[in-house]
Amino acid sequence: MQKRLTRSYHKSLLGVCGGISEYLNPQMDPVFARIAWVVLSFINPLMVVLYFVLAIIMPEPDYRYHSGY
Repeated sequence: MQKRLTRSYHKSLLGVCGGISEYLNPQMDPVFARIAWVVLSFINPLMVVLYFVLAIIMPEPDYRYHSGY
């Protein structure tokens, strides 16, 4: 199965950071991606705009293959 960047099932806000962390390393905790995003947002406020752009562009996860929590 081809690896695909989608939003995550494990959402805090819109699932963007969770989806990025699952794409980069499936064993990585999404909290690390969220913390990195917050730090980068303080450095460059355009990261907030990028977050919402990614939320619009990234597709929803395929719930047919989700096994549950």
